Parts: sequence; C-alpha cells; structure tokens
Amino acid sequence: MDHGKHDWYWWKSEVITKWARNYWSFEMENSFENAIFNSEKDKPLTWFFNQKNRLSALHPDMYDTMINMKILRKGGGELEHDIKRRCVEPCST
Repeated sequence: MDHGKHDWYWWKSEVITKWARNYWSFEMENSFENAIFNSEKDKPLTWFFNQKNRLSALHPDMYDTMINMKILRKGGGELEHDIKRRCVEPCST
C-alpha cells in the first residue's frame, strides 16, 4: 500500500479517522453514563453543561429537548418530578 509522501496533518487525520473515533465515543459515552450529580461536590451548571457537551459531541443531530431529557433522567426521582411540575409546556420522557 503506497500512500506517497504526506505531511503530518494528513497522517494525523488518517490516524484519527481509523482509530480514535470509536475509542473516543466509547470514553465519552462512559463518562456520560458514569457521571452522577452530587450536590455536595458538583456545581449544578458546570455538571449540566459537561453532560450536555458530551451528548452533543456524541449525537450532533440530537435535539436540545432530548438532550435535556436524557440529562434529567440521570437525576431521577424527586428531581425529575420537581422539574417536570415546573415546565411551561408539557414534559414527557
């Protein structure tokens, strides 16, 4: 297989295309799944936007509403119920 002479940016792109995407997606998904909000340790907005950025990177076509619902489900229980009660428009999961 002859790729000829290419610069660093071409090789970097090839390596990322071939190997990095799957591993990166796996790590990003695990980070999202394992992140559990702890009110004593986490700042709410920082935690929320970290989760939002992870989901947006994994699923760029996902609507904000769906992203918000996925994050909301991670809070579960009373948090989810309290937020749904305060929604201006009907919220469903």
